[in-house]
Formats: sequence, structure tokens, C-alpha cells
Amino acid sequence: MPNLDKTQAGFPPATPGADQNGAVHGPSSADQTEPLRAVIPQAMAGERLDKAIAQLFPDFSRSRLQSWIESGRVTVDGLPAKIRSKVSRDAVVVVVPDLLPEQLAFTPEPVELDVLYEDDTLVVINKPAGMVVHPAAGNWSGTLLNGLLYRYPDAAGLPRAGIVHRLDKDTSGLLVVARTLTAQTDLVRQLQARTVKRRYLALVWGVPPSSGLIDAPIGRDPRDRLRMAVVHRATGKPARTRYVRVASGALGTLPVSIVQCDLETGRTHQIRVHFTHLGHPLLGDPLYGKPRVQRAGTTALPGDFARQALHAWHLGLIHPQTGEAMHWHAGVPDDLAALAEALGVGSVLTVLDESGELPAFEAIDDDAPYFDDDDYGDNDDYDE
Repeated sequence: MPNLDKTQAGFPPATPGADQNGAVHGPSSADQTEPLRAVIPQAMAGERLDKAIAQLFPDFSRSRLQSWIESGRVTVDGLPAKIRSKVSRDAVVVVVPDLLPEQLAFTPEPVELDVLYEDDTLVVINKPAGMVVHPAAGNWSGTLLNGLLYRYPDAAGLPRAGIVHRLDKDTSGLLVVARTLTAQTDLVRQLQARTVKRRYLALVWGVPPSSGLIDAPIGRDPRDRLRMAVVHRATGKPARTRYVRVASGALGTLPVSIVQCDLETGRTHQIRVHFTHLGHPLLGDPLYGKPRVQRAGTTALPGDFARQALHAWHLGLIHPQTGEAMHWHAGVPDDLAALAEALGVGSVLTVLDESGELPAFEAIDDDAPYFDDDDYGDNDDYDE
């Protein structure tokens, strides 16, 4: 680190973590948004500005510093800086950092939330397709978490703002959020004990057996790290999905079916992976689905439906405070209802919305499970 002149550069008095020249090192300097100042030493005179400040402020990447120069966040002797300009000795450089996207991730935002139920203990939300539950790369704002922090300021004191479980971005439907740490702990334990009941509706290609239990472990797909897969190795975690086929229709020459699923475990992409492995991927699934629509004489699903056809329809749990058994159901969203109608199975979903119940779900035969007998352990192409 070059020698910095605190007096000329206007550094504040020394603070904990600062070196003898007042330059702060380590993660703390990357978290601040206060202006940073430095004086160009003799050794850097004549260098390009971006190279010089990369040495003066090593806590920030060069590309990040260049972006701040371009956005007017860097000045030299009080004038806007240019990346390729040469710096002179004793020039005063001032950098005004901008928060990184991940630093803004836990910022309250007025995100619209469809709240079906709320009390001082928990909240039940009907999430629309397209909404991300938790901030992550590519989706640092506009998430369900941002909306929770805005609507419930106390959520800032809870892990993940009280979020107990998640839905994929393009999966619609119900999820529960805790409003206290005690409730969050209780609901997590209920998930582990399977007293939280989560039922989904999905449209899949083909006609699966009338009912069954898919018992097949899920882990990261070694051939594609963006996907999950059925994995019979130590990395595969137990995953169980009960299902019943409710109705069947067709898209051109290809059969399609509505299935209702009950999760016994909560693995990433569980329903999508299990039905793909079963040979019946979800309609519209961009990650696991196959381009079967072309075989049906078309290049797209009706209505340009472009997400996995999956909806978290029913949620049941034991209230953490009162001990009361509670349940909610979320009507089928318009895009999924329109797709079902175009495939000739819309009437079944209409009955669902009117009754909030599908009697066929009770027909699941526990004595006729589907157990996956494939052994990828003998397939060298499937190795890590």
C-alpha cells in the first residue's frame, strides 16, 4: 500500500482497523459508502488513473473501480475522472463507493405481496410465478424477502426474514413465513417431522400410472451443475413424492396429464426432477422439460405458456402458538387455468377451485410405490 498523506487527503482521525496512514483494510472498507480519499505518491505519477487507484484501494476490484469512474463516482483534484487519464504526484483522488448488489439484497422494498393469512406468529403468502423468494445472483432486489422486510420491519431480526421454505421463481402458490424466531424454529421442525402438508398441481407430458410413490434420492447433476438429478451416491439425499393422476388431455398427438403431488421431503426441484426421471417432465419446464411440443405439430404451448406448469395449491400446518391445525388453498392462476383449458382438462381445475378438494388424492395406494432401481453408480459417465 503506497504512503498516503492524511493531512493533504483529508482523512478523518485514525479509527480501529486503520493503518498508520489512515487507510482502512479488510472487509470493513468494502462495506462503507463514505468517500475514500488518497494522495497520488511519487511512485505512481504518470500512471493511468484506473491502475493507480487499483493499488490505492485494493479492497475493490479493478473492474469495480472502473465502473465507478465511468459513473462519476471518482474525482481527481475535485474534477470528474477518466479511466485513461494520467495522474500526477500529490493529486487528491476521491472515490465514493456504491453498494454491491448483494449488499442491497436485504433492503426493504415495496414489493406487492398476496397475503392470504397473517397474525403475530406467521404469514401465508400466495406467490405469483416470476417472483424470486430469496435474493441471489441475478436477482438481488424485488424478491419476496425484500417485500417482507418492507411490510414487517421486525423481520430484519430473523434469519432469512422468517422464510421457512421456498418455491422456485416460476412456481406459483403457497408458502409460510414465520414472524418470530420461536415460530420459525417450530415450523422448520414441522417440515422435518412432515406435519407441514404441501400439495401441488402439475401438468406433465404423457400418462403416468394412476397413483404412486416416487422414492428416489436427489442431488446435484454431475453432468450439469445447474440441474438436479436422481443420484444413487452419497451426494443423493432421500426424496419422496406421492402423486395421483387426476385427469388426462392432449396437445396435438401428445397426451398430457394433471397430477396432484404431496411432498414428504423438500429437495431442490423435487417434483420437476422426479417426474422427469419417471419419463413425464412438466410442461413448459425450461430446465428439465423436453421439446415435445414440436412432435405435436406446434413450436409452443398454448398461450405461449413459458414456465414449469407447477402450482403449490394446498398448505397445512399446526399453528406454532395455538396448536390448531390450519390449512389454506390457493386458486389455480390464470395462466395455468388457460393452459389446462386449451388441453381439454380445464373442467377438472374448475372443480378444484370450487371445492378446494380433489377426492382422487385420497386414492394414493401406499402398497404400490414407485422405487427407482437404476444404479448410476455403475455408470462411469455419471461420475463426478
